Amino acid sequence: MIQSPCINICKMDAASGLCVGCFRTIDEITVWSRGDDTTRTRILAAVACRRLENELETGRPDNEQHRS
Repeated sequence: MIQSPCINICKMDAASGLCVGCFRTIDEITVWSRGDDTTRTRILAAVACRRLENELETGRPDNEQHRS
């Protein structure tokens, strides 16, 4: 079983439509619990791309700007 990318910073960003903690869409979060490994792998690949895009845009890795 593939582990969820959730890091318990659960807040949706209205502008991007992504969770600021795990970089998933609400649809991806909803599908996760019933998704098979193929679905979860696809979601994780999308999350990895979003994290990279975020780092390139902000100059900060991952969701560092949202951690306190």
